[in-house]
Amino acid sequence: MHLFPFALLAGILSVPAFAQDGCGFLHKQTQAFSDAGQRGDGAAMAKMLDPEVIFFNETGEKATRADMANATPPAAGTRIRNIATTDWDCKVYGEVAVASFIDVLEQGTPGEMQFRSVETWRKEGAAWKMIASETLTLQQDPDTVVLASKALDEYVGRYEAGAGMQFIFARRGGDLVASLNGGAETAQQAQTRDIFFTPAHGTTPKVFQRGDDGKITGFIYLRGKNSIVFKRI
Repeated sequence: MHLFPFALLAGILSVPAFAQDGCGFLHKQTQAFSDAGQRGDGAAMAKMLDPEVIFFNETGEKATRADMANATPPAAGTRIRNIATTDWDCKVYGEVAVASFIDVLEQGTPGEMQFRSVETWRKEGAAWKMIASETLTLQQDPDTVVLASKALDEYVGRYEAGAGMQFIFARRGGDLVASLNGGAETAQQAQTRDIFFTPAHGTTPKVFQRGDDGKITGFIYLRGKNSIVFKRI
């Protein structure tokens, strides 16, 4: 995973060919250079990159080898966060290797961020150089709260957003469930009062709205620029 400007690069040092064991070696160096990325060691990272590397960080921004070579260490006294390379998968095709992995970045206590990277490497002499990389931030659900049964009952009903889009919220035992246009029901988790999400989709919650009398009038299905307003019917 690669955070820019302190890009987290998987890299391979120049070593004799006999010392390299393909994916095993790449895995070790991915961890080592992810650590270097956290330290802002631009010189070390640049050594592992092809001059024409195609590189996109987790924000979708493109970076060049020169950009990453200019990375600098954080200010003195800044805590260096720990990062662990997990879920490693790698295939070697002659002089080219493709690897995917998840970097787990420590954010403090508690908290972490996870990033999925896919990288392509080409063997140049006795060394592997990165020729392509793309990183995505893996979305994580927020912490949940437990609401009383009476509170959950307030959300039960039908909600509509124009023709052909209708949510139905219902109770199933102790759960609040939702279905869209008659599809399968999914349990809803409460982030707090009036904010619910479908498990594994915590970044697109449903934020309920209330009128002056305190009763629920609808909800906003938060989806960034494509958010949708549902009215209770």
